[in-house]
Amino acid sequence: MTAPADRLRRALRLAARLALGGVFVYLGLAKAVDPVGFLKLLRQFDLLPGALALNLVAAVLPWCEVLFGVALVAGVRVPSAALLLLIMLAAFTVVVVARAWSMHQAGGLPLCAMRFDCGCGGGEVAICPKVLQNLVLMALAGFLVVTPAEGREVAR
Repeated sequence: MTAPADRLRRALRLAARLALGGVFVYLGLAKAVDPVGFLKLLRQFDLLPGALALNLVAAVLPWCEVLFGVALVAGVRVPSAALLLLIMLAAFTVVVVARAWSMHQAGGLPLCAMRFDCGCGGGEVAICPKVLQNLVLMALAGFLVVTPAEGREVAR
């Protein structure tokens, strides 16, 4: 790879790491400071069987987001952290779209007119922009998974 192209790839990789990592540190902390509120939002999705599973997810998931976000910002295990965030984002997106679709079917509102608190840490959101935001974050995570690591990133 040529020197200018290599510098551009490194700059894009750094920007993707900082953006994706920063978003997940913020959103994870937003959920972690209000675990009861996050638990109530999780209940609305009716996906997890029983109180133990709900409590476990509400307690652990925000801290996983923070941990993976910090790893990206620090440049530690970047492909692994990005892959885990990519998987989480894909799952979150499917769940949010499924809930919006069921609300659309029940209420007859246009899908993109749906607004609810998805439990993502940012309060009530419009569904179509949220899905678009998640797709952008997934693209950043995918970019970090497939591009070669920077020399300063810690691989172990």
